[in-house]
Amino acid sequence: MTQTRLKVQPIAEDFSLKSRIYASLKQAIVSADIYDDATDLRLDERKLSEQFGISRTPLREALARLEQEGLVKIMPRRGVFIARRTKVEILEMITVWAALESMAARLATLHASDAEIAALRQMASAFENPGPNADIDEYSETNIKFHQAILKLGKCPLIEKIAEGLFMHVRAIRSRTISEGDRFNKSIVDHMHIIEALEARDTELAERLVREHTLNLAEHVKQNVTNLD
Repeated sequence: MTQTRLKVQPIAEDFSLKSRIYASLKQAIVSADIYDDATDLRLDERKLSEQFGISRTPLREALARLEQEGLVKIMPRRGVFIARRTKVEILEMITVWAALESMAARLATLHASDAEIAALRQMASAFENPGPNADIDEYSETNIKFHQAILKLGKCPLIEKIAEGLFMHVRAIRSRTISEGDRFNKSIVDHMHIIEALEARDTELAERLVREHTLNLAEHVKQNVTNLD
């Protein structure tokens, strides 16, 4: 396994130290590929404190807060580990995400501006005709931003807030599976159809396409992901 090295930046010690450590750690953990088989989920407190340029005390307070949110597990005499979910839990999360994002798509046809929807097409256009050398890692990040954008276009803060609690795991499993089978090319086609439905203000179609797109991810995980059983 490769040692997990979170991408964090040094933090100056001031009155907002605890909050800044917490925010930086959370962002780094959310961005980690936690469902990659090669990833070591253990976090090294000593190395993290060196990266931040701080003592371990405020770091441990931030980790305790992240544990309360279910992002890490603190195991006595063993260390701190990024929390990874079981396959059953992941499938449940994807199902809930499908419900949230499809409703956001429905609302987007009613409330999003033409310019906001056009931004989705601009985001997807770089991969509309992918060649054999298309950068899958780059697309993976664009894919995540695409789904986050749809949530925002729904203009329902509560949907965004609930989805935020699922984001870390749904993002990671999307990144883990995007290169498997034909998911890369299928995702590009699905995104373009979703954009067309949004542009046409076709409420029912946009909602259905987004829901089916995400549930296809659930089916792929169910059939092909075995390291979480």
